[in-house]
Amino acid sequence: MPFVLGPGEAAFYGPKIDVQFRTVTGREETASTNQLDFAVPERLGLVYTGPDNKEHHPYCIHRAPLGTHERFIAFLIEHYAGAFPTWLAPVQARVIPVADRFSEYGEKLVAELRGEMVRAELDSGNDTMGKKIRTAVTSKIPNVLVVGEREEQDGTVTLRRYGSQDQETMPAAEFRDRMVAAIRTRARAI
Repeated sequence: MPFVLGPGEAAFYGPKIDVQFRTVTGREETASTNQLDFAVPERLGLVYTGPDNKEHHPYCIHRAPLGTHERFIAFLIEHYAGAFPTWLAPVQARVIPVADRFSEYGEKLVAELRGEMVRAELDSGNDTMGKKIRTAVTSKIPNVLVVGEREEQDGTVTLRRYGSQDQETMPAAEFRDRMVAAIRTRARAI
């Protein structure tokens, strides 16, 4: 792989390997670091007995394969602008019943999805349908399922994907299978 030597680039303990990348905003950042530490083991009095039966100071390896986890998550949030693909989204599907009398069907759908390890939730609040959908959109939920009388009777769901005005009605089992496959294969959409 192509590499760049960076003499004097703040490698205080010893030689290191950094993996750099450019963020979506064009800034160069360090994704991961592996660094040999020749100083700290001696300061801490770390020793081992070598094949020569004498004590030796080991080298310490500082390894951060993702950098700090917080920074890595911040890079992901920035990269996706908070609109995570289904497989990565904290909430992968939100079920919105059009009226209270369809909440039971919505709960059944959520339970089936959760049974397949899909992070799903039901919006059974008192807001209007428009407000519930706006909330899901501003929360960047990748899959919003609207269910009403027709969906309950037919065993279907009406899917609305984040970033799309199109809606698609399909059997609930088909949606569940497509979700599970998308999560398993890490597909961007179902």
